[in-house]
Amino acid sequence: MQLDDLDFADDLALLSQTQQQMQEKTTSVAAASVAVACTNAITIDGEDLEDVKTFTYLSSIIDEQNGSDADVKVRIGKARATEEHLQLKATVNQYQGQDFQYKCQDSSTV
Repeated sequence: MQLDDLDFADDLALLSQTQQQMQEKTTSVAAASVAVACTNAITIDGEDLEDVKTFTYLSSIIDEQNGSDADVKVRIGKARATEEHLQLKATVNQYQGQDFQYKCQDSSTV
């Protein structure tokens, strides 16, 4: 399954594989917008649409190939950071309240 568009509360992200597909989708959105008197939110003629390589939608990263590799890497990184934090917290809690005694020994070097 491939995403064609993502609808935001006040925005729309169109996804396409080719420039021609993007032009067709953009023209279709412009026509639909005119039909419902929503002309101020879309600029096409005279303005280049912003071309982004990646964007985040509902905490998921979408890239220009509709892939999820970047999203998976970010989620794995967050999971690792959380795991390390929990391990550190468990270690600190394990020794909390214990008196540590350090014994210094004299050493002679010959």
